[in-house]
Amino acid sequence: MSGPPRSFRLSRRHLLGLSLGAASLPLWRPARADDGAIESHGMSAFDDLKYPADFHHFEYVNVDAPKGGMISLLPAVRTNNQSYQTFNSLNAFILKGEGAQGMDLTFATLMTRAGDEPDAVYGFAAKSVQISPDKLIYRFTMRPEARFHNGSKLTAHDVAWSLTTLKAKGHPLVVVQMRDMVSAEAPDDATVVVKFAEKHARDVPLYVVSLPIFSQAYYANRTFEESTLDTPLGSGPYKVGKFEVNRFIEFERVKDWWAADLPVNRGTFNFDVVRYEFYRDRDVAFEGFTAKSYLFREEFTSRIWATRYDFPAVKDGRVKREILPDDTPSGAQGWFVNTRRDKFKDPRVREALIDAFDFEWTNKSIMYGAYSRTVSPFQNSELMAKGPPSPDELKLLEPFHGQVPEEVFGAPFLPPVSDGSGQDRTLLRKAQQLLSEAGFVMKDGKRVSPSGEVFSIEFLYEEQAFEPIHAPYVKNLRTLGIDATLRLVDAVQYRARVEDFDFDMTMERYSLSATPGDAMRPFFSSQAAKTKGSYNLAGIADPVIDVLMEKIIAAPARADLTTACHAFDRVFRAGRYWVPQWYRNTHPVAYWDVFDHPKTLPRYQTDNYSSGLGERTLWWYDATKAAKLDQAK
Repeated sequence: MSGPPRSFRLSRRHLLGLSLGAASLPLWRPARADDGAIESHGMSAFDDLKYPADFHHFEYVNVDAPKGGMISLLPAVRTNNQSYQTFNSLNAFILKGEGAQGMDLTFATLMTRAGDEPDAVYGFAAKSVQISPDKLIYRFTMRPEARFHNGSKLTAHDVAWSLTTLKAKGHPLVVVQMRDMVSAEAPDDATVVVKFAEKHARDVPLYVVSLPIFSQAYYANRTFEESTLDTPLGSGPYKVGKFEVNRFIEFERVKDWWAADLPVNRGTFNFDVVRYEFYRDRDVAFEGFTAKSYLFREEFTSRIWATRYDFPAVKDGRVKREILPDDTPSGAQGWFVNTRRDKFKDPRVREALIDAFDFEWTNKSIMYGAYSRTVSPFQNSELMAKGPPSPDELKLLEPFHGQVPEEVFGAPFLPPVSDGSGQDRTLLRKAQQLLSEAGFVMKDGKRVSPSGEVFSIEFLYEEQAFEPIHAPYVKNLRTLGIDATLRLVDAVQYRARVEDFDFDMTMERYSLSATPGDAMRPFFSSQAAKTKGSYNLAGIADPVIDVLMEKIIAAPARADLTTACHAFDRVFRAGRYWVPQWYRNTHPVAYWDVFDHPKTLPRYQTDNYSSGLGERTLWWYDATKAAKLDQAK
């Protein structure tokens, strides 16, 4: 089974490649002016770009892909105030409301991602950037042809207003990631000057250029930070079409879009309509797919993938199934333990909770052996620590002797492997011992805290489909004398409680980029532990983690970044902040046979709002296949 992650982007993938070697890196580097400033058509964390200034299109796209047709799908990624199950607002960049999926399609950004590079971005609304030698000032030159959907000109003033407004009034996750942006100003219509703080994280400029550009004139008499169903004025490849709150929303391709022939957009945004469908129940959603209520489905529930794709349309070929590779970092999925609560303060208690989960039985009995065990927030990447620390890692870790567990200086923590029985007695005895050592003893058949209170755990979750995953774990916890219960709430209440950190344990998944940096702060920093709406669900407030995170953010080269991530990973895993669950390095997808896609999909994310397949942006509608499908029907 699979479900949502949280991150700078949240992906639903897995909740139910990352090679950064030099051989895979681009060779093009921006030119430097006589004063040392960099003038470039793109940016990356370490100033390495694959594509030259005169590139025609990204290599992974089908530049001849036809335009037309519709793709309809379920939400697979959420960020900011979005939900997988519902929406009631067309403002997806603030805290209030439940933002509609797909609103990113309606806005242009200064630059946009390349899916075959770890972190490179290339000019979109901005045609070039000049970066000062100290990398504190970024001067963007706007494309004169940039337009909003009503035909009005998109200028540098709109960009400066948008960035300033998001920094002041955006969703808390946006605000925290813009912390090191000092100012955004427009000296004229064609120039945006963005200033950053000294020692800012390398990825902050990359984040800033990926933010939506709003119309300053549109908001002259509107309140930006309010939830609304009014359609905002955009400048992206799509505009809002038909929608019905809580049920569906459509985005219609802008036929005369000003940016359609830019190098970054050729061969992309091929569908005339992108439609999101919303369901409260996964089984009902699957039935909707079998009835052709929507056309594309990435399967997040291993039970359904293994047992229910035998309906007639699959057997006669009208529905295609594919297992596509996923080389992106898989991230961290698990039950996160809210250490803000006194009963979870002792790491021995948290380790006991890890020992009580029988992954081997769960994977075999409930998930059809589809998954591997997650052990690290950098899962499926070279950033994950393995074996004893290298000499370079030890240089980073040695100053913290006495502040971190001694295991940090050996092999990183791995969750135990059970005997697969569902109730491994050896592991449960170990969990009992850890709880007793932490002062949680048995009294009248119940586990009680040092203060005499019954040790209870409420698991908060939002989808009925997650209950089979929780049930055997809850059973084992009750065997330990813990009063474990499940609390199913609707999507709105779930988001409200999680944003307020009003839970004991909750199941979540988040993923980090191939070049992690400042975007780690919402997940791991002491500041985020106190920030409403942050992704630091566990309440991690460790000064050592804060320091190592700064080492990652300030790493001068990829090798240094990898070393710092290894050191960070060791300390994080020693903290036992979560009960690790599972991951897989593939995308199981099914779709009605009216689509096609590039033979080789990009290795990295093409944007922060797709599941990694580029289904909204890279795939296309095949009219010939659609005609055959209609004849078959």
